[in-house]
Amino acid sequence: MRAATARGRVALLFCLSAAAAAPTPAGAAAAQPWLDATRAPDERASLAVAAMTLQEKLGLLHGPMALPHVREDGTPVPVPAAAIPGAGYIPGVPRLGIPALYETDASLGVANPDGVRPGDVATALPDGLVLASTFDPTLAYRAGALVGSEARAKGFNVLLGGGMNLARDPRNGRNFEYLGEDPWLAGVLAGESVRGIQDQRVIATVKHFALNANETDRQFVDARIDRAALRQSDLLAFQIAIERGHPGAVMCAYNRVNGDYACGNRWLLEDVLKRDWRFPGWVMSDWGAVHDAHDAAQGLDQESGEQLDRTIFFGAPLDAALRDGSVSQARLDDMVHRILRSMFAVGIVDRPPVTQPIDYSAHAALALDIARKGIVLLKNEGQILPLAADAKRIAVIGGYANLGVMSGGGSAQVLPANGPYARIPLGGVTPNWNDEILDPPAPLDTIAQASPHSVVRFDPGGYPARAAALAAHADIAVVFVVQHQIEAADVPNLDLPSGQDALIEAVAAANPRTIVVLETGNPVAMPWLDRVAAVLACWYPGEEGGQAIADILFGRVDPSGRLPITFPRAAADLVRPTLPNLGSDAQASPIDYSEGALVGYRWYAERRIAPLFAFGYGLSFTRFAYGDVRVSGGSRMTVSLEVMNAGANRGADVPQVYLTSAAGEPVLRLIGFQRLELDPGEHRRMSITADPRLLGYFDEARHRWRVKPGLYRIRIGRSATDLGWGGEATIHGN
Repeated sequence: MRAATARGRVALLFCLSAAAAAPTPAGAAAAQPWLDATRAPDERASLAVAAMTLQEKLGLLHGPMALPHVREDGTPVPVPAAAIPGAGYIPGVPRLGIPALYETDASLGVANPDGVRPGDVATALPDGLVLASTFDPTLAYRAGALVGSEARAKGFNVLLGGGMNLARDPRNGRNFEYLGEDPWLAGVLAGESVRGIQDQRVIATVKHFALNANETDRQFVDARIDRAALRQSDLLAFQIAIERGHPGAVMCAYNRVNGDYACGNRWLLEDVLKRDWRFPGWVMSDWGAVHDAHDAAQGLDQESGEQLDRTIFFGAPLDAALRDGSVSQARLDDMVHRILRSMFAVGIVDRPPVTQPIDYSAHAALALDIARKGIVLLKNEGQILPLAADAKRIAVIGGYANLGVMSGGGSAQVLPANGPYARIPLGGVTPNWNDEILDPPAPLDTIAQASPHSVVRFDPGGYPARAAALAAHADIAVVFVVQHQIEAADVPNLDLPSGQDALIEAVAAANPRTIVVLETGNPVAMPWLDRVAAVLACWYPGEEGGQAIADILFGRVDPSGRLPITFPRAAADLVRPTLPNLGSDAQASPIDYSEGALVGYRWYAERRIAPLFAFGYGLSFTRFAYGDVRVSGGSRMTVSLEVMNAGANRGADVPQVYLTSAAGEPVLRLIGFQRLELDPGEHRRMSITADPRLLGYFDEARHRWRVKPGLYRIRIGRSATDLGWGGEATIHGN
């Protein structure tokens, strides 16, 4: 275990160089008109590009990972002296008043990879699946604003988030970073997160563009899919996020898409992103994802983490390509223009970051709020929850519950600011991103605090028989189980690792009043489900997750999370029961995404496969009733309904509107949702207007979205499989 800062302690911050942070002199705008903040970002960018030399332009197009690195030949690559140690660094143009780009990961908090900034911590927010489980765009905005403000306070001006790839496979090692399987939910939440980040004058990055749906051997995966289907699923999520949030940058992925690397894929970067969507920002590569200087001609604007590539492609090789004409001067100027435009538009030139103290206590309150609202109650047999505070004996078992709650690994890993945290080293003595970080407080402690008159005893769960013996003498057994997931590695199946299924079976056999708390980065199989009384899906609940778990177990708050991803019964029910990228020795691992646009719950509905727990599902300690559904049509579809808390407790509900028939064709598609918090007996009317793209399809031949004229039917759902009230309206085609 390694001590971090105590709650509320001011972080140790790193100062920018005086040149980068200094305000623009009063007369500079006259001599350098691109520094005139009253001009439009595009005009300013054009003026700056015209004043730059060739080498100054090239200097903005590539930069290193700002971490100590050793090349394959053993040559050490030091961190540039002017950089803040972190994800990346792009030198500025001091002569023209253009600051450097100081880049940090990521969506779940400001990362400190391998502890490269000694003593520096950050608010460790709940993971993307927790946020998605809230179905709350306002929380997404607040989360983005929190991370953006902390990044800015540490001197960074580019945040490499938010991550938003659709969860096509529940074994993907990075699903925990993302926002579920539905394009509307993911796009809306990602867009609001980006908006929150950039309102702090920090450039946000949506990633990984596109179809980075599996992690193992991601550099060799060739993601194959019908183009129209991609437009209606993964790309639609990105399009919605870009429209709502206006990110300054898009990060392209490691994998290939239909044969071409994503970072050199002209159809993705030029045709879709820049031409069709008119995206004005820049495309940065993922770290080590560039393969040729001529990727510039295909739409890539900037090479990131240059020392991870075979060579610095956007240095001398790009210079040579400009000289031989294979990359045009106009394209070079466009690349630079896009970067500068985002810098001006977001405000990092006019208002550069200023390091300052961070109120981690206030930020911990938001982390707790997200965790409370994102934990999903999956089972509550006999209303065993909420627990009575006077239970005599409580057995807490497994899952490092005496240390903290699990978090995900890789570039998204955050060192939590709310107290000493535990590190379980998995990659050697030196800290690295394979390690398991357990965020405080420990659930064992919060449970004991919530039930001060109970005898609370702990067993680590290493020996199921010993844990069962403890459970047999308890009134309640709470079994914590964990699944550590990490960037660059998928899991091979849906099973809990390290014999934890057997642990649950043993405890449940000894005590039928067993509650299972899942801390996982993905859905898992539950062969023991019929033999336990309750199940909570907590995902990776962040630095206040231990408190949130206790608050729900003892009924201090109503469980209101809803699943943003389907729980299948078994791997046999998946589109691909086995992953073709696992164990492959090939330099290319094709994955055929034959489900097309039918991601997640839409696949199960199409194949009539009953999931274990459906998308949108989640239980509550109260009851909600729906009524008076009204549907209007014409050029758009609008749906409204009354929602009432018919129970005895204050709680939150997420009514979901699903399209079930489009001009006579059966479909199942989420077209709207709203989170409502209601007191007992309170009712409120909610209304959604469906984005027309959710009613239609993309016509690849005609290169546009189309909505057929006809009758459209909707159902109001508590989940994708629990559909009740319905309605219909006629929609004009377009």
